[in-house]
Amino acid sequence: MQKNKVTCILCPRGCTIERNVQGEKIELNGFGCKRGLEWAKEEFTNPKRILTTTLHVKDGEIEFVPVRTNLPIPKDNIFEAILLLKNIEVVAPVEIGSVIMKNILDTGADVIATRRVSKKNSSND
Repeated sequence: MQKNKVTCILCPRGCTIERNVQGEKIELNGFGCKRGLEWAKEEFTNPKRILTTTLHVKDGEIEFVPVRTNLPIPKDNIFEAILLLKNIEVVAPVEIGSVIMKNILDTGADVIATRRVSKKNSSND
């Protein structure tokens, strides 16, 4: 029998959900609600995460802008997405919520800015 455990993140209870696999039979135990059960099913079969990183800003008052995906993307795509974003440079000004990249890696998630970055004041040069 193969066993795996995850801690549910949907509420403060933090239920420990255990998956037991024996042949074709899969059993989930330890969930405290239906939402936790559904979350655990997805976490065991297709885990997803929100990607957060920073991108370089050209002519910005600050050098980097924080960005994130607006939806969780498959965990297996995280490193590929980071490599794709690695060489992206945005031009100031940048507004909160600006879409930097639509539908990254065909996941349905957009990469959006999470901070406003004004254009560098040329008198400060």
